[in-house]
Amino acid sequence: MKKIYLIFGLLLTLCFASSCLDTKDAATDVKLVTAEEMQSILEMEEVQLVDVRTPQEHEKEHIVNSQNIDFTSPTFDEDISKLDKAKPVILYCKGGSRSAKCAKKLKEAGFEKVYDLEGGISKWKHSDKIKIEVKS
Repeated sequence: MKKIYLIFGLLLTLCFASSCLDTKDAATDVKLVTAEEMQSILEMEEVQLVDVRTPQEHEKEHIVNSQNIDFTSPTFDEDISKLDKAKPVILYCKGGSRSAKCAKKLKEAGFEKVYDLEGGISKWKHSDKIKIEVKS
């Protein structure tokens, strides 16, 4: 009888473990994109381009047609709720760490398509694929 309980327990553990492996983490649905891929997405889809840096960083330089939603702002959750969850969102920051955290929050909030610019604006500001507006 103990063997039956042991086997049953192992089967339940195995079933639980395999179902946990099948579920996707919210962050895995975020697509890391290069500047070239981002440009293609911007041309093909109606996209919400979001700079998650501070307003001061955004004012100094930003990708043309981006909107600024500061990831460190106390109103961040309220600000992202104004975005359309059904439309794709491309996020960027200076180097990629803030936008990665923001992307995870957006997926958890139910956004369908979230893209994260690889390396942020720092890596790509000299790329001829992205139009940067610089304020001196």
